[in-house]
Amino acid sequence: MKRILTTGAAALAAAVATGVVAAPAEAAGAVQIYRVYFDSPGKDTGSNKSLNAEWVQLYNTGKTARQLKGYKLRDKTGYTYTFGNFKLGGRKSVYIHTGKGTNTSTHRYWGRKWYVWNNTGDTAYLRYPNGTLADKCSWGSKGDYKKC
Repeated sequence: MKRILTTGAAALAAAVATGVVAAPAEAAGAVQIYRVYFDSPGKDTGSNKSLNAEWVQLYNTGKTARQLKGYKLRDKTGYTYTFGNFKLGGRKSVYIHTGKGTNTSTHRYWGRKWYVWNNTGDTAYLRYPNGTLADKCSWGSKGDYKKC
């Protein structure tokens, strides 16, 4: 037994010395951007109905609920939605609408008076409260929505 441990330790020391030790892959965050509906139907009139047809769907891939307080959703320009005290259930979605409305467990409202997501291409960023990138999703000018 002692010989196996010594051999294993020597092999590990050699791997570290040569830089061959691979770090474990960083696990993707449990809460991810699932879909962005960036081009609401019809003309961009700025009505609340039209604004709320523009949304981002987040999905919790884990089995347990996640507290999203302090998470930030933003676009390339810097328009930012910050979650207040909100828990997203395991294997559940929440939609963040651009316009005004009453927040529920499945729909949150940014309260903006104009569109956030560019129809000609943009990127949605989801950041943890400490600012680290949790997920992102980019699209071009084709279609009305992007499944990420």
